[in-house]
Amino acid sequence: MAGVSASTTFISPAARDALETWLTHCRALSGQAEATIDAYRADVLGFLAFMTNYHGGAQGLTPLSRIGLRDMRAWMAATRSPDVGSRSMARKLSAVKSFYRWLAEREGFEPTAVLSTRAPKYTRKLPRPLAEDAARAMIDTVELQSQTNWIAARDAAVVTLLYGCGLRISEALGLNRRAAPLGDSLRIFGKGDKERIVPVIPAAARAVDSYLALCPIAGDGDTPLFLGARGKRLNARLVQKAMEQARMQLGLPATATPHAMRHSFATHLLNAGGDLRAIQELLGHASLSTTQGYTGIDTARLLEVYDRAHPKAG
Repeated sequence: MAGVSASTTFISPAARDALETWLTHCRALSGQAEATIDAYRADVLGFLAFMTNYHGGAQGLTPLSRIGLRDMRAWMAATRSPDVGSRSMARKLSAVKSFYRWLAEREGFEPTAVLSTRAPKYTRKLPRPLAEDAARAMIDTVELQSQTNWIAARDAAVVTLLYGCGLRISEALGLNRRAAPLGDSLRIFGKGDKERIVPVIPAAARAVDSYLALCPIAGDGDTPLFLGARGKRLNARLVQKAMEQARMQLGLPATATPHAMRHSFATHLLNAGGDLRAIQELLGHASLSTTQGYTGIDTARLLEVYDRAHPKAG
């Protein structure tokens, strides 16, 4: 059953309609990003396609309400592969559970078998921030990866924003020219279109100014701030490639990625005495535990922050 494709399997119209209605619900009430909605759709479609083939016929809403633990175990066994590890499997199961929770409430059936299915355990990999001197060296070295002056300045400006403002690469590349010249702060729309304000360090503003002064492609406020050689919005893969080349020159590990610059921003702020809650706001994290993961903070560091900041400490 592995490798069943939702695009080549007949899934009942009722199940497809229910899925799309649920996705609309997620989009409207949860403010989920479109990429997350697409991932949900793919995960649940894959589940529905498997059940269709497993049971030998299209699964309408009534058959779906009868899914049992044996069905769930069969789906998980068939889905697991070298390309689908424990973490990916857990994400797929989470999407299916969310869909079933909503469907059961709407259709009035008991979803215990689906909701009680346990996700495979996985070890969460903590991000690896760069040392401060390595982060600065990355910015300097990434600029040397192109012989075209404006492209070199562009790449340095992007990486400076990632490190200097803690932006996700999608957030940096999503900026338009109306954001320039950069002021003291930037209005960023992150995951789920959640808005936050981040301070802009002078080095980041100067890097963007230098890039725009060299960029040969004209545009208006709606033009992407960071452009590729053909005048389209810059593809993240090009920044990743420039950083790959730079890290090899610097002897840095493969974990020195664009996202590692964001990790480094958070960690270096914390090490300099920054408040964990404030850093959470700057990163746009909904959960403080996510920020703790980004900074690699441990219990001892939390107690240190507590002892220093809590009015009743000491």
